[in-house]
Amino acid sequence: MLADMVAAILFSAIAMSAIVAVRYLLASGAFAWATHLRQPGLYRGQGGQMRAEIGWSLLSAFIYGAPAGVVAWGWRAQGWTRIYDDPFAYPLWYWPVSVLLYLAAHDCWFYWTHRAMHEPRLFRIAHAVHHASRPPTAWAAMSFHPWEALTGAIVIPALVFIIPIHVGALGLVLTVMTVMGVANHMGWEMFPRWLVRGPAGAWLITASHHQRHHEQYRCNYGLYFRFWDRLCGTDRGLGDFGEKRAIP
Repeated sequence: MLADMVAAILFSAIAMSAIVAVRYLLASGAFAWATHLRQPGLYRGQGGQMRAEIGWSLLSAFIYGAPAGVVAWGWRAQGWTRIYDDPFAYPLWYWPVSVLLYLAAHDCWFYWTHRAMHEPRLFRIAHAVHHASRPPTAWAAMSFHPWEALTGAIVIPALVFIIPIHVGALGLVLTVMTVMGVANHMGWEMFPRWLVRGPAGAWLITASHHQRHHEQYRCNYGLYFRFWDRLCGTDRGLGDFGEKRAIP
């Protein structure tokens, strides 16, 4: 009985890791192809860097997938989590609220762990892998040292034990996480100027904001929202992809 349970957990972890790896390849591949069409030659001369980004990212995919697979098994087999699939288990208004709660919690975790990764010792040990991409490409979204990947891999699996969420809402959270992780590194801005430089853009992170982080390192640490950067004085405005000025 115990052996069967261990085998089921192991299978779920491996299967989820494979899913995360395929999701990464499809998402980053799609955005890399879009970059080829929209910005021809943008990644010229970065072949070696992109191969390194893919290698680190696939390793990270298995680190992200393992705890997610254990949680998925626990949800289905044991009912351990607060994931639900009955759309009427909670009021319908809670569906979008839960998505925002997850994004806000993930953003908070990411800001503080990311900022910690820029302390000299942790940067040398782990975060330097991510910043070896100069400039990053669409393949760099999960290009992390295993220690850094581990800090990112635990947050969503931990939240499903705390905050109730519909399985579809969780899928949306993971989609946003994937799309923004790739889009913020691809070297050009896919969102319209009116959004990026309008009132919403003052609080949302897009490629223009994260580009500034990869230029200057000690600023713009957030993932989805500029709240923590603004509150803590680490927001340095938007990068302009080649221009040196910052836009507040």
